[in-house]
Amino acid sequence: MSLPAWFEDLHKFDTPTICNAIELFDVRPRNVGFMNDSIKACFPKMPPMVGYAVTSTFRSMAPPRGGDVYASMSDQVSAFPGLPGPAVVVYQDLDVPIISATFGEVMCSTYKAFGAKGIITSGGGRDLDQVEALGFQAFTTGSICSHGYCHTLAVNVPVVVGGITVYPGDLLHGDLNGVSTIPQEIASEVAGVCRELMTAEQIILDYLKSPNINPAGFAEARKACGQMMNDTSKRLRKK
Repeated sequence: MSLPAWFEDLHKFDTPTICNAIELFDVRPRNVGFMNDSIKACFPKMPPMVGYAVTSTFRSMAPPRGGDVYASMSDQVSAFPGLPGPAVVVYQDLDVPIISATFGEVMCSTYKAFGAKGIITSGGGRDLDQVEALGFQAFTTGSICSHGYCHTLAVNVPVVVGGITVYPGDLLHGDLNGVSTIPQEIASEVAGVCRELMTAEQIILDYLKSPNINPAGFAEARKACGQMMNDTSKRLRKK
């Protein structure tokens, strides 16, 4: 699949910078669109993960009423080619409390073989050494050693993970800092705005490295940085 340059550029920035850029567009409130601290990266050293959501719901408290517990994986991977880019598998674990792991080595190997870039679950994960060796990013609420009676109930339905609703096809960006959605209507512009933000922030960082810093000089650097950000935001909001 040939991906647009803007999509590839999203990998060059951490998720907080992505969130800062989204704020400047003023397309959503600043307190929505990103997962809360219940969702953590299993492999913090991995680079940012970017992809489109294939969503599912999950239970493991009791055996499924019928069928193979892995049968739904065919439905999931069948949805991958319909996305505009690589998939990220997103699971909502419906059991309260969480009983067992949503995924392990076999599931993640399958998803990766079909082109997915990672998995996010409101439940747990296992086989973490093996999944890390695959280079497959994972986000969970923690690790659990058993898979219980794991089964997928529904595929490509809205799910609630990390305090937000994730819809099939949502664009996601995640790293060790957490996971955020990226509104589709601004997705192609976000990486460019990230560069402008970093240029503005560099004014402060450069000042702090200079000799003989003082509060007045720091205030001036902050003012210059803020002006650049305001100018960018005004330009974006006029579109």
